[in-house]
Order: sequence, then C-alpha cells, then structure tokens
Amino acid sequence: MIRLLLADDERLIRGAVAALLGLEPDLEVVAEVGRGDEVAAAVAACDPDVAVLDIDMPGADGLTVAEELDAAGARCAVCILTSFGRPGYLRRAVAAGVRGFVAKDAPTEELAAAIRKVHAGGRYLDAELAASAMAAGDNPLTAREREILRLIGAGTETARIAVLLGLSEGTVRNYLSSAMAKLGEPNRVAAVRAAREMGWV
Repeated sequence: MIRLLLADDERLIRGAVAALLGLEPDLEVVAEVGRGDEVAAAVAACDPDVAVLDIDMPGADGLTVAEELDAAGARCAVCILTSFGRPGYLRRAVAAGVRGFVAKDAPTEELAAAIRKVHAGGRYLDAELAASAMAAGDNPLTAREREILRLIGAGTETARIAVLLGLSEGTVRNYLSSAMAKLGEPNRVAAVRAAREMGWV
C-alpha cells in the first residue's frame, strides 16, 4: 500500500479526493490536514509515502511546505495538486524536489497515476503546466528581490523590511526598484501582483 497525506484547506475537496483515492486498491489516505503549517507534524506522526499538497493554504503555502520537507530530508515524495497554473510555481516546485505537479481538475485516475509514479521515484508533470512554464522563461528576480516583494505583499513597511533583513532602507528601495524594472511595473503594488500572477513569489 502507498500511504498518503492530503493537505488542502477546502474540506469538501479534501474529503472528495480522499474518498476517491481510497477506492484505489493500492492507495491509503493515512492523514488529512487543512493548513500548511500542520503538514510537518502530520508527516512525522504518520510517515506517509507521498504527501499531496495544495498550493494555496493558510499557515504556509504548499510550495513553502515542500521546500521545508525537502530541507528537513523528509522521506515522503511530494505531489502538488493545484488549480493555479502559474509557470513560476512549477519551476519552484521542481527546485524544491517536488516530483508530481497535477492540476486540480485532472481526473482521479491521473492523480492516482501521478502518485504511483512519484512513489516509484519518477516524475509526473501536467503537460499544460509544463508548457506554460517553458513559454514564460526563467524568473528574472533574485532571491532577495523575491523576499522583499513577498514582505511588501504581506503589508510590511520598508523600514520594517530593512530591520528584518539587516539592510538599510535605501538598499531595500533599490532592490524594490530593480524588481519593478524587471517586471515592467510602475509601483510596488503592481510589481507584487505581477510576480504573484507568474508564481515567482
């Protein structure tokens, strides 16, 4: 049996996915959580073979959770299940060691096949999402620019960002100006929105 953890904040969807996967003879859902910050504890408690993570969750998004599991050396493979087809998500997921990336509107059989494949050590990438990622090109933002845009998007003021990152306010503004120029946006709000739409932050 392939032991599964499901993480999705939408209870109805999580329950439906669990029920449908439970009909597969070789798949067993051993844990369900509704928040990203609950995944690590559930993985430690239940030792799943595959963690199926939604991207958009409270507490921590699925990609952040995947990165944390990868950094912690978690044994389970990760499969991202999402309704967001943003190209940056796919690239970030692959960089975090995610082995499966499946659209939420995929048939249950496709998700089950993806789970089996990643459990066996392979990769499963939704063809349309992969094509979008290739067409969009590489993320032009540096790690520091992404970090600052994430903080701006969370409503953090420039002065607070400077303190958090150990930078001067002028340096933070310079990074922000650089990010805005790369994204072709006139202000910080538009830059955050554009970066989010591409899945780059």
